[in-house]
Amino acid sequence: LPWDVLASCDAAYFTAQDPGVLRAARAAKLLVATARRREAIFRSGVQLDVIVGSLLDPREHASLRDFPVPPRALVMTEGAKGGQIETAEGISRFAAPRARPPPGGGAYGAGDSFAGALTFYLALGLPVGDACARASHHGAAVLGSLEPIEAQLPLRA
Repeated sequence: LPWDVLASCDAAYFTAQDPGVLRAARAAKLLVATARRREAIFRSGVQLDVIVGSLLDPREHASLRDFPVPPRALVMTEGAKGGQIETAEGISRFAAPRARPPPGGGAYGAGDSFAGALTFYLALGLPVGDACARASHHGAAVLGSLEPIEAQLPLRA
């Protein structure tokens, strides 16, 4: 990847483990990262716009005070309960859409679908609460699917 192209990107979603890559990705207008890359986030010294994870996953569960350089927003999903958005101003919640329970399937791909859609909607300029509300439909759409890519909703401006 020619790293200088990141400066022309509306958004970047970081899932890697190299703090140097995260520093390069900061050139994008908006930078989102998965909470699973906490070590790379710490070591980079970069302020992220959003960190996204799950309160139900011990590898991702976090609060703003866990980060030496806190992100502007920390989004933590909670499955059927929706999730929460933590900022310096406090914590707000977003609802999960009604979804059919998975018929013997699981939630494979739901978090990735949510995070990808969240990044897209934030890049469009939506406030984080609105972006979470829209992204939650993308996460719910793949519940119970054996092939999450086939069950994904299209992204719409």
